[in-house]
Amino acid sequence: MKVCVYAICKNEAQFARRWVASMSEADEIYVLDTGSNDGTPQLLRSLGAHVTEEVIDPWRFDVARNRSLELVPEDTDICVCTDLDELFRPGWRAKLEAAWKPGTGQAYYRYTWSFQEDGSEGVAFWIDKIHARQGYHWAHPVHEVLTWDETDNHGPSVTAIGVQLDHYPDPNKSRAQYLPLLELSVAEDPEDARNMHYLGREYLFRGRWDDCIETLKRHLAMPRANWADERAASMRYIAKAFLGKEEPEQARDWYLRAIAEAPHLREAYLDLAMLLYQQERWDGVLYFTSCALEIKTRPKTYISEAAAWGSLPYDLRAIALYQTGRLAEALEAAKQASLLEPGSERLRENVAILEEILKKGD
Repeated sequence: MKVCVYAICKNEAQFARRWVASMSEADEIYVLDTGSNDGTPQLLRSLGAHVTEEVIDPWRFDVARNRSLELVPEDTDICVCTDLDELFRPGWRAKLEAAWKPGTGQAYYRYTWSFQEDGSEGVAFWIDKIHARQGYHWAHPVHEVLTWDETDNHGPSVTAIGVQLDHYPDPNKSRAQYLPLLELSVAEDPEDARNMHYLGREYLFRGRWDDCIETLKRHLAMPRANWADERAASMRYIAKAFLGKEEPEQARDWYLRAIAEAPHLREAYLDLAMLLYQQERWDGVLYFTSCALEIKTRPKTYISEAAAWGSLPYDLRAIALYQTGRLAEALEAAKQASLLEPGSERLRENVAILEEILKKGD
């Protein structure tokens, strides 16, 4: 099989060496540089990558991705789209080839989008940016998605077990372009529920509470907004916007709606538990954290948030149990929280304090 990696970049010399090393299991590497002035194209070429320099104006991620795909030879069997701040773990090609069958269209593989300060995984889910050479293109100005042409047969998707891609972004990189591109994306396709959801979320990130609420209510009313996980996320973001407006009762109601929409997800239970913690309503904290902890399997989608699967549920329980006088149970919960986040001095101290209190009580 012929396997080619392709990417877009701009001013990413700091990532070039490690990225090329990670992608070197491929037969060829093709990069579209969209206007670097830090020597990225020259460095990539010196490392063996094929680099084309071209400014995309006006900027759109889908146009850039499609142009980079055009650089990949027609006789390529497997196209692998990554960014320069992403790294495959060694052995990825052999595992990909083992999963790839004749006629395959796309491959799903595991992606870690963020890491915690202690190096443990944050947000992780499964993506499908590995695909056959023919019949595919990228769509949408931002949060672009791989789409197949309706005139071509779409081969089956496979799951590439063991293929792991890790994301190590530049924390100083600006998100300024995301909002106008999302607004453009929604203007171009107002019936696309996914981008409406992303636009509302971006307004939340910017502290534009009313725009967030209005946009996400539009998302929830859309006929194509039928994925329960994403609908629940929109409800949670509406709740957070109401908290930003200092309307906790409205927030509570939207968290409850999110729970009803997707009771199989931990996040809304914990959001509501956090709100009740701030209000010192300890029995509610205990109830909703127990509901969250009854969910044992973490979803494979991007909706799943790291905090829900880390120390937070046990940490909140430990505090609520302490406040209601159940010290032995509080200690057990505090120990669980500390086990899940061993680098936290605060959580270790909580355990020590509870042990000392119980010891004196004996």
